[in-house]
Amino acid sequence: MRREVAGTVGLLTDERDFRAMRRYRTFTFPDFATYLVAVEDLLRSRASQGAHTTVTLFDPEEYADFCADAGLDPDSPTSRARFTVELATMGPALPYDGQPLADLIPALVDEAVRQATWEYASALLARLGACTCCGEDIGRTAFARSSGLLARILDTARPGHRHLVCSVSAAPETLVTVLHADTDPGGTSQLDEAEALEFTTVLALGLATRSPGGLVMRTTTPGAPDQVYGWRLRKGDFEPLTAGEIFDAYCTDADSGGLVSPESDVDYCVPPDLGHEATSSTHRQ
Repeated sequence: MRREVAGTVGLLTDERDFRAMRRYRTFTFPDFATYLVAVEDLLRSRASQGAHTTVTLFDPEEYADFCADAGLDPDSPTSRARFTVELATMGPALPYDGQPLADLIPALVDEAVRQATWEYASALLARLGACTCCGEDIGRTAFARSSGLLARILDTARPGHRHLVCSVSAAPETLVTVLHADTDPGGTSQLDEAEALEFTTVLALGLATRSPGGLVMRTTTPGAPDQVYGWRLRKGDFEPLTAGEIFDAYCTDADSGGLVSPESDVDYCVPPDLGHEATSSTHRQ
């Protein structure tokens, strides 16, 4: 029976969040290091019993708001348990597979950032409303076009591992999303659904709002040099970057602006033609 009962652990991932929880009398850990050791011992103990555990990100500010809205005492283990149950259904979470916390924490933070990016981009898309010319929903149309572009990009790429990065300048900060795609023996792209949804949504936001941005892909195929190429996102259209522009982007230090030595066995090249999909602009608002 213990093996059939799933559990959820809410994890504080940094010193600042830990200090925020220290104001509660019932949160008795003396320091962050001791807390992490206790969490890891708990996770390992459950795993040794064959129990499935999901680890979710515990945010003290969200916890305080949750308790205030629900009329709960925040200085209570029961309240923390109720909040953790809520997180299991709506918050960023990862399964515990025996990995050390040093690996689990950054992965959990990345998951939280990815979910927040998707939620923010989705909310902006939903606010765009209908096109004044044709009445079509701008966000929905942009998402459909973004999905088609992503499929076309993957279809025209070499088989192997593909690493895609899309950035869109959206106020108040630039949104960045990453997608990994591998091909199976039949040539079909294998994607993580959550990554693909976030990537498609951010790209759709750039198309719909005609914001500046870009998309770069690196393909890795055994026995051949890596290929790197990409597109500039401008006024709702895709413009292929030249080999020189890609080379400059990869061989320039983002902080200092100085030159960085190019990698060996890497071809900086012009992207394949995406056809009509790349130049079919999204409706203007």
